[in-house]
Amino acid sequence: MSNSSEKQQFYYAIFIPMTLGLFMIMSFIFEKGMDWDFHYAGIFPRNPRSVLGIFTLIFVHADLGHLANNVISFVVLSTMLYTAYKSIATKVLTISWLFSGIILWIIGRENWHIGASGLIYALVFFLFFSGIIRMHIPLIAISLVVAFVYGNMVWHIIPWQIHDPTSWEGHLSGGIVGLFLSIWLRKKGPQKPIKIWEEDINDLEEEEEETKLD
Repeated sequence: MSNSSEKQQFYYAIFIPMTLGLFMIMSFIFEKGMDWDFHYAGIFPRNPRSVLGIFTLIFVHADLGHLANNVISFVVLSTMLYTAYKSIATKVLTISWLFSGIILWIIGRENWHIGASGLIYALVFFLFFSGIIRMHIPLIAISLVVAFVYGNMVWHIIPWQIHDPTSWEGHLSGGIVGLFLSIWLRKKGPQKPIKIWEEDINDLEEEEEETKLD
């Protein structure tokens, strides 16, 4: 593969992750700089007025630490997605974004939920389970990296306190969507190569010769 081709693939893999990550940062800077409060762009479960929050909550963050953790994780995970699953990456990202928000809107506690954690959990679960399901070595390697770096996230899909301040429902929603997508799209995108043994090749050649004679 030429250097120019590798660069094109790299730019393709980081374009959407970096663009969305930049929007998250700019939204935070704009909110704090103007001394506004964007939490109304989040999700208040089962409130019809917050339906649009399904699309906008990933751009709203509580503080700088919340923003940094989400932006870094999102950019890393979505870049891995676009690198390894480029033919289905946009579908996975779009469905993860939409349905993690929808499920959160349905099951969440009656409070404001903000941030990109649900989308991040969907990416973690998809990348991990998809590699395991496909049994393709490069994808399994990604699964192992995700498990090593983000494995402790699994403990945050259930509440640890009576009034847990973390939106564990958002995490759970994303995990559900990511697992579903890894199963639903298992036949799409990169697949484990099918090995053709020498005997099979010889059989195919003999069949072709017989067909020609006929």
